[in-house]
Amino acid sequence: MSTTGATADPPPSSRTGSGREDPLAALGALPGVAESVESVRKAVDRVYGHRIMRRRSNEITSEAALRGARGSAALSGADWALEEVRRRTDFSGDDEARVVGAALRLTAEAGQLLSVWRQSPLRVLARLHLVAAASREDAVGRPRQEGEGVDEPLVESAPPSATEVSGRLEGLSELIIAGSSAPALVTAAVVHGELLALRPFVSHNGLVARAAERIVLVGSGLDPKSVCPAEVGHAELGRAAYLAAFDGYVSGTPEGMAAWIAHCAGAVELGARESTAVCEALQRGAA
Repeated sequence: MSTTGATADPPPSSRTGSGREDPLAALGALPGVAESVESVRKAVDRVYGHRIMRRRSNEITSEAALRGARGSAALSGADWALEEVRRRTDFSGDDEARVVGAALRLTAEAGQLLSVWRQSPLRVLARLHLVAAASREDAVGRPRQEGEGVDEPLVESAPPSATEVSGRLEGLSELIIAGSSAPALVTAAVVHGELLALRPFVSHNGLVARAAERIVLVGSGLDPKSVCPAEVGHAELGRAAYLAAFDGYVSGTPEGMAAWIAHCAGAVELGARESTAVCEALQRGAA
């Protein structure tokens, strides 16, 4: 896993003091990003235009939440079959069960935090970690401090220092609160990538990062009913592709950032395709 080097441009949330009014908009102008944005829009429109969505959208939303949680848990090392996730009621038995339980709780909680996100994203992130960890330990629900380790099974590179995390979280928060003319896909990809790069908490960072991506996609109005779970797509594309694209984000180069945004776009499209398939199954009476 590569880390940001001396010659690489840092991710946008660490450049807020550079005098650029809307760095996320600049990412939207990178080669290939407009095409990714348009492809996602068409995929989302296909789901929302399906006749089943007009009559049974709540069912599609519930199923998308379950499948999204399963996908996010799979990337964090608990790759359970969908029916096993659906069947289980106790998620406290072992490490994998706890990961799946955390993903399910985060998916449920994300929908309750949409109105808070634009005003206080750091508060939302703290809440997401608290929900994921389901613990009363001192390190839960706050960014890690100097000397505290990070348990993140997906990303192997050394995390940034607590001091760097604090500064970059503030920068990310400022970007979100200020708003951007960038497409929602770009903002969601940056939020996801930055949180995964920072690993601001002692645990569950991947799960939190993907939940935050969901919040942006839903809260922006791109996917208001939360029926295009990007987590499904990230899992389907696989860990290797996820980490390769994430390397691009961490590099901070225009090519790397565009590759990460394109990867996130592909994940949303696959999530939309998944829900389209659910709609088709419901229409046939098979689900």
